[in-house]
Amino acid sequence: MQDTDTDYAIPEDNTLLILDDDGPFRNRIGRALTQRGFEVNAVETVSEAKAIARANPPAFAVLDMRLEDGNGLDVVDALHEQRPDCKMVMLTGYGNLATAVSAVKRGAVDYLAKPADADDVCKALLAPRGEAPEPPENPMSADRVRWEHIQRVYELCGKNVSETARRLNMHRRTLQRILAKRAPR
Repeated sequence: MQDTDTDYAIPEDNTLLILDDDGPFRNRIGRALTQRGFEVNAVETVSEAKAIARANPPAFAVLDMRLEDGNGLDVVDALHEQRPDCKMVMLTGYGNLATAVSAVKRGAVDYLAKPADADDVCKALLAPRGEAPEPPENPMSADRVRWEHIQRVYELCGKNVSETARRLNMHRRTLQRILAKRAPR
């Protein structure tokens, strides 16, 4: 995530909810979006986000998909009920087409892979309704997408290497070598 001096036309109602259980990432994106003109309220649980949605729904939201106490899609629903004009962006390290489609059908304006760049988040939030934002400046590489998919299957298999290798149709030792390496950029 980069901090830039790019000017954005932030609307008068600049309230923004950030929901992410990754503390360092939540703080970095919160600071970056505050510097870009948003009034940020950052929380780490679905229950906190739903409470904000009921009490004082924001104009914008940046929501993580998978959280310890639930799913960001539940917050999309809660925000959409309280404030249908809320522009929401879903973030996830475990992206797939089905959840992207579900997020957009439920009211999100875009779906970005983590770690998301603050400029890409702003572009998505501030794009005119009905128009797609510009493509990201630094999209994930194909190697990174592959690595993220392997990590997701590994997590879903309870970190069982043999089961993960079977489901991915790859040799167990090959998978172990991949898992031992750092994530590609």
